[in-house]
Amino acid sequence: MPSSARLPGRRRRCFALLAQLVAVVVAVGAAVTVIAEGPGGHPGADRLAADEIRTPPPLVAGPLHPSAEPSPSAAVPSSLPPVLRVPGAVPSAGTGRFGYHPRSGPVLGRAGELRRYRVAVESGSGADAAEFAQAVQVALAGPGSWVDSGRLRLQQVPGAAPRDFTVYLATARTAGRMCAEGGVDIRIGGRPYTSCRAPGQVIINLDRWRLSVPHFVSAGVPLTVYRTYVVNHEVGHQLGHRHERCPGAGRPAPVMMQQTLFLNGCRVNPWPYLNGRRYTGPAL
Repeated sequence: MPSSARLPGRRRRCFALLAQLVAVVVAVGAAVTVIAEGPGGHPGADRLAADEIRTPPPLVAGPLHPSAEPSPSAAVPSSLPPVLRVPGAVPSAGTGRFGYHPRSGPVLGRAGELRRYRVAVESGSGADAAEFAQAVQVALAGPGSWVDSGRLRLQQVPGAAPRDFTVYLATARTAGRMCAEGGVDIRIGGRPYTSCRAPGQVIINLDRWRLSVPHFVSAGVPLTVYRTYVVNHEVGHQLGHRHERCPGAGRPAPVMMQQTLFLNGCRVNPWPYLNGRRYTGPAL
């Protein structure tokens, strides 16, 4: 039989094979959709796996000598272990006087009331005001921060500018005094341990800023995660939010839970908003 007479049959077989192939691809795609979204084909409201909780940019262990040139591999953050705590002694007391970061920051958030804050670091703490201001901005910018409500904007302003509150980084002794003056006792075992919020003051304890807390460190939680948590927790108090409890074992801890002291079966979480929605626990 001439080759021209065999062409229609070949085409029919090719079309049949192609149709089978398309059916298989469609079926696989449907199966993947069901697996990804859960029963009913909609994302689960409580689907909050650990990898869905956004982690702040990590501090990484880099060269110890400040003038050392980073190697190509050292330039890739994922190739280096995250910092869990800053090594070295932490000053327990400073001068009691504060230096204010002199720059304005961007407006964080898309809509709502604008609240302005300034950033202050205690003299003698050994901390850098610009680095502290940047870490505070990362925590408050999100995604996942308080501004995700769409009803609040935040902006850092210079020290002398009108403001709604100040974020302080203070040595343990100064933090203890400032918190006590605001009616908050932050001592554990007789030593100022936690951070606090007093009227118009978000007071971050330098010990916690440098060392995190033992249960975060033992679990390998990066220091940046603790820092983001403590800023959002204390700013949450400034915004009027109270303490909350763990909503259930294995679930993310609400940001207003006292994660510095315990997790009670919850998982570490530094953000007040998860998956674009406000995440809370039962009132304490």
